Amino acid sequence: MSLGIIILIIVVVLVAIGVGVYNGLVKSRVRVDEAFSDINVQLKRRYDLIPNLVSAVKGYAAHESAVFEAVTEARSNAMNATGIAQKAEAENQLAGTLKSLFAVSEAYPDLKANQNFLSLQNELTDTEDKIQAARRFYNGNVRDYNMKLQVFPTNIFAGMLGFTHRDFFGVDNQAEIETPVKVEF
Repeated sequence: MSLGIIILIIVVVLVAIGVGVYNGLVKSRVRVDEAFSDINVQLKRRYDLIPNLVSAVKGYAAHESAVFEAVTEARSNAMNATGIAQKAEAENQLAGTLKSLFAVSEAYPDLKANQNFLSLQNELTDTEDKIQAARRFYNGNVRDYNMKLQVFPTNIFAGMLGFTHRDFFGVDNQAEIETPVKVEF
């Protein structure tokens, strides 16, 4: 074989490897974006439930306006958050204000027996479970994507092609990790 054919074979093999690496990175990035979209769907569902929940509690505890304002503000901040880190922080604050809303509801036995409130509570519990599942799915995809960015030879191509590290959607506050949201009445 001539030197030209050997060089051509090497170039073809390198191009094939490059195309395979690029396609793998694109697939991983799309999976991460899809997983984040799943989180947003569940967060939207929670955002839609919160005004109804606040209204149900307000009917029984109208004098607790500071709690209602805090929940409303935290919901607004969470809805307007951009980026993974800011969104995660806003979601953690929202979870904290929801805890205070449920603490207020504990003082009102009639509210705890209200069918509408119980239904909203069950929907919120279901939504929280789905948010956690979506976070785990997202974080798993981010883990896989970030690992691809760090292993050889993908790390060489990733840097040249503009693929960047993604952040996990996590809980920053250790207290949040140790004491999960409890929605029992």
